[in-house]
Amino acid sequence: MSGTPHEVVIDARAAGMRLDLFLARHLGSGSNSSAPSRAGIQRLIVAGQVTINGRRAKSSARLRLHDEVRMQSLPPQETSLRAEALPLQILFEDDDCLVVNKAPGLTVHPAGGRNSGTLVNALLHHCPSLQGIGGERRPGIVHRLDKDTSGAMIVAKNSFAMQRLAAQFKERGVNKEYLALVWGKMKSNAGVIDRPIGRHRSDRKRMSSVRFSSRSRDAVTEWRVEQVFPLNSDSREARWVSLLRLKPRTGRTHQIRVHLADLGHPLVGDRVYGHKRNMALHKGSILAYVMDFPRQVLHAEKLGINHPRTRERMEICAPPPDDIRGLLRQLSEQSTA
Repeated sequence: MSGTPHEVVIDARAAGMRLDLFLARHLGSGSNSSAPSRAGIQRLIVAGQVTINGRRAKSSARLRLHDEVRMQSLPPQETSLRAEALPLQILFEDDDCLVVNKAPGLTVHPAGGRNSGTLVNALLHHCPSLQGIGGERRPGIVHRLDKDTSGAMIVAKNSFAMQRLAAQFKERGVNKEYLALVWGKMKSNAGVIDRPIGRHRSDRKRMSSVRFSSRSRDAVTEWRVEQVFPLNSDSREARWVSLLRLKPRTGRTHQIRVHLADLGHPLVGDRVYGHKRNMALHKGSILAYVMDFPRQVLHAEKLGINHPRTRERMEICAPPPDDIRGLLRQLSEQSTA
């Protein structure tokens, strides 16, 4: 039996259980048919392959809250995903996790019949031991960014880190800051959008904080104006664009895009939630440049999270990609001309 060490921290639901029974249930709860049987787990325990808080344990040992259980070897899950040598910008890496600056246009994980060209394929090439960590289709993935959103993403490199990081996201212990360019000028310099988000009533591919079905979830986004740029346009709907810094307190699907669009200030380049603008444009004008931007101008610039093992606070900053930097440079030059 060989593979990546498997680690887990005992929560309140598992406290009090026998070690062998807990491992049999825990390892058999997923889709991994190669997980060992209870008898197999007992043999591993006898062989010293399983420890509690770094010490060898008996099969009958009763688990306590916050115990750290480590199985020295665990069969990796089979996967149909292939590793691909795609470029990765790595901002931080150690034995437990890594943080990447995801490029725009890069899908995070395979879905809908697409098995290649994703961040997961690139991660498997960079770190083959990710295979099977957290599931076959999303190995190492703790959270996601939309395909056309760039920025900081943390990835778990083992089961222990996966559990610790996922718990922080669930408990809202992660700080995220985004940069976004939106249409229009905000009515104040800062504010909070507190609107539940649910599936759109008539378009199931979209989310909404205005026209949603009966099932919705709370969603809160803080925002602050960083800079306002004039577009020298005669159009009432496209005279300004504003650079915002946003801090989502929750992590709903398309949250920032939906909140800003429903507030009347959709993201520049958002083809799903942005307004359709039919106006005559002067070729080469700054307005035409902004309107032709090929993706939503949204970048996850900062990520604050506790290291999964040391619990030390990490503050990671991801530089915006070239396309956003170029757009902001053009806007700055236009406004000072």
